[in-house]
Amino acid sequence: MVIRPVPSRRHAIAEDLRYRISSGHFKPGERLPSETQLATHYKVSTSTLRSALALLQGESLVDKIHGKGNFVRRPLRRITYAGGVAALASWTAFSAPSRLTVRTATIEAPSHLTTLLNVPPHSSLTEVLFATHEGKTPQGLAHIYVPNDLAPITPPLPEQIVVRQADFLPPPLSEVHERVTARLPTGEEATTLRISCSLAVLSLTRVVTDDVGRVVEAALLVLPGDRADAVFTARPTTDKRSSKE
Repeated sequence: MVIRPVPSRRHAIAEDLRYRISSGHFKPGERLPSETQLATHYKVSTSTLRSALALLQGESLVDKIHGKGNFVRRPLRRITYAGGVAALASWTAFSAPSRLTVRTATIEAPSHLTTLLNVPPHSSLTEVLFATHEGKTPQGLAHIYVPNDLAPITPPLPEQIVVRQADFLPPPLSEVHERVTARLPTGEEATTLRISCSLAVLSLTRVVTDDVGRVVEAALLVLPGDRADAVFTARPTTDKRSSKE
C-alpha cells in the first residue's frame, strides 16, 4: 500500500486558489478577497494564508501590491533584451514598446561606480533612473550613470515624467561590454516590479566606451526572470588580410 503524504494547509489553500484562478472564478486583474477574509474562509491563521499566497506569487499567478491587496496577475508579455552594439542606447534594446518614467539626479560616485566608469573618487555623475511599463505592469528598471562632463546639455527632467524611448538619443559608442547574472531581487526591486522576493531577476551590467576607450555610460538593468530573455548576437569580422590573398 502506497501512503501519500497529506498536503500542508498552505499547499492545499494554494491549490484551491490556483484552481479558482484557472477556472475563471477569479479573473485576471481582479482583486482577491482580503487576507483576513481568506483566512476566515479557510479557517487558518493569517500567517498560514500569507504563506499560501506567497506560493502563488512565486508562480507569478498573484501580484501583491502594498496597501492595495492581492490581485490575479494578467497574462505576462515576454520581454526580449537584445544585447550588443546593435543596441545603441540602453532602452532601445527592448522588443516590447514600453512607457518610460524617468528621474534624474546628480550624485557623487560611490566606489563601485568609480571602478565601473574608470573615474576618480568622488567624481560627479548624472544618474538617470528608468522604469519601463507595459500598460500598468512594471517591466524593468535601469540606473544609468554618465560622467557629468558627458551628460547631455538639456534642462533637468522633472521626477516621474513619462517619455517615449525615441526621446532619448544614444551616446556615441565604440564598444559595449555586458555581463548578465541571475539573482534574487532586493526588497526595493521586488516592490517596484511587483514580484515576489523569491523570484529571480536578470541583472545586466552594461558599460559603453567611445572611440578613444573612455567609458561614456554605465547601466545597471534589472528584469523580472519570469518574463525576460536576453539575446546576444555576434557578427564575425572578416580578416581583411585574408580576403586580399
